[in-house]
Amino acid sequence: MKALFVITGPGVGGDSAAALNISKSLSKIGVESEFALDSKSSGLLFKNNNLKWYKTTVPAAGGHVASKFSLLKAAFKSMNAVFETSRLIKNVNPDVVVGLSGGGAVIGCLSAKMANVPSVCILWTPIDAKICPRVATACVTSTESPLFGKETKFKNLHQSYSPIDPTVINGDKEKARNLMPDEYDENLPTILLSSGSHLFEKMVLAASKLGKSDIGANIVVVGINRDEKCLKLLKEDNIIYLGFIDWIRDLFKLADLVISSDDGIMIHETIACGLPLITLQGVKWGRITRFPEIFKGALVQGHLETIDTQVKEALEHLDEMKENVTKYSKDILETPDRIAEIIYHSV
Repeated sequence: MKALFVITGPGVGGDSAAALNISKSLSKIGVESEFALDSKSSGLLFKNNNLKWYKTTVPAAGGHVASKFSLLKAAFKSMNAVFETSRLIKNVNPDVVVGLSGGGAVIGCLSAKMANVPSVCILWTPIDAKICPRVATACVTSTESPLFGKETKFKNLHQSYSPIDPTVINGDKEKARNLMPDEYDENLPTILLSSGSHLFEKMVLAASKLGKSDIGANIVVVGINRDEKCLKLLKEDNIIYLGFIDWIRDLFKLADLVISSDDGIMIHETIACGLPLITLQGVKWGRITRFPEIFKGALVQGHLETIDTQVKEALEHLDEMKENVTKYSKDILETPDRIAEIIYHSV
């Protein structure tokens, strides 16, 4: 059995990482996976894993912040994209097509329908939530989907957490400790701030605010930022800026509390590792998510203006938050296997 993943985005992380995580679980039940990205995608994640991919057209409309113009523009591109990807499906001859989020989900299921092949869509955005349940064989609604946790008329919907790499919990605390700079104090709690591979300005401002506060903790910041104003703030006292690192799972073992952006797989990775977190609002797109409602007691919805007070409160209730985190960790770690089973049984 073979699955063809149709993926939106640049092929660096996010949707592509989710696709790789699901494909690893599929391989455990004897399903081969192949991948199709937009022709403009760098495919860096696949290159780094020595994986080849097909090139097709997978237009992006902007995800949760898609405007009417970007949706219209994507709609025009989608007409040709569906025909192009349908031809690719016929050439690759998969048993099932898996569409990943937004454009990948929409183009995946429409193209599969045209090629008369079953499809499974992983839903993340408002646009894929409107189209895919009406077309795909099955849909998996992630925690970022507007359909997550809601009753609908569609019988082909499955609720799921985001598919992380389960090995994220296998970090090495001693390795992380040895890689920390001299100013790291292992007698203090460690607060890790991250918005993914790119460090956004609002996360830098939060780190600066915490560094100037009276919180006795290691303020550790990761991610790439080349803005001079941000780099100046990151050089302030009481901030440990590590830049881009490839040992985040090891660093998780040192952390006591994580501050992340209010979207993405990192929230799930953090909870899987048994760590409480604060999701800082408006870091990337200024949207409001439902994570505090989904992961009750495990995280706090944070705001830049009050982040120092919220961190103090979280540190005071850390044991209680950790206890709540454990309610979700096991299910999150099993998510890729669960999605793989849905895909397998859709054929």
